[in-house]
Amino acid sequence: MASTLRNIPSIRLNDGIEIPLLGYGSGTAWSKRTPDESINRELVNSIKGAIQLGYRHLDGAEVYGTESELGLAIKESGVNREELFVTTKVNTNIADIPGAIDLSLQKLQLSYVDLYLIHSPFFAESNSDLQKAWAAMEQVKNSGKARSIGVSNFLQRHLEAILSTATIPPSINQIEFHPYLQHGNLLQFHRDNGIATASYGPLTPINRARGGPLDQILSSLARKYAVGEGEVLLRWAMNCGAVVITTSSRDSRLSSYLRALTFELTPKEINEISTLGQQTHFRAFWLDKFAPSDRS
Repeated sequence: MASTLRNIPSIRLNDGIEIPLLGYGSGTAWSKRTPDESINRELVNSIKGAIQLGYRHLDGAEVYGTESELGLAIKESGVNREELFVTTKVNTNIADIPGAIDLSLQKLQLSYVDLYLIHSPFFAESNSDLQKAWAAMEQVKNSGKARSIGVSNFLQRHLEAILSTATIPPSINQIEFHPYLQHGNLLQFHRDNGIATASYGPLTPINRARGGPLDQILSSLARKYAVGEGEVLLRWAMNCGAVVITTSSRDSRLSSYLRALTFELTPKEINEISTLGQQTHFRAFWLDKFAPSDRS
């Protein structure tokens, strides 16, 4: 796999910034459950390994507690900053977004991030709270500390609230997205408003929800394309138009995931996965914010 950003497939966001289709995430299993200032060298080495394999899109967040590891890995990688696409998110310090980005940049040892996201809308008690936070995000972009700004875990009603007052629209909405959680009309709303979709938890059907209606077709397509079932799921999400965030502590698995960039599912196969996925519902994250049957 080529090791420069220009050789990794990307899409162009509504502000002209290019974002690589496949990213390495420093959350999920890597997240620190309690505040911890110590450096997790295993994570630093995993990120460096991902960079060596060709990953250039690195996804972090203040709430993960891993920004220091991400920054150290970038510094030690030897790869030019301009070749990397770095994302972080604000949640803990949402009341002071200008201060939050400064603290994140300090931990990342960077002067800017490529993408800065509001991690979730659930802090807000009103549309006004969302709009005030978005106005602060616009200040961050205008300051040059973030090349692009967006959101994460937003539903249509949250997006409508900020779009009604935004001078800069969100470039992307990063959501849990996989065949067992397709979010109804949300992706179409994204397309209609020029907002890109990013998927986290794309491998949920095989690592959290085995025994569902997708098992057989994923196995069959993996054999057809001589890849793993995980690569089939990554490819499905990309074929649905999403940027995909995934992770692993194993270099061999990270290397395998790159094979998702080497083949295309047919329209029929994409539709079959989507249709079978709709036969069940599984949400892996933010379970306290949604009823068990809520597919939004």
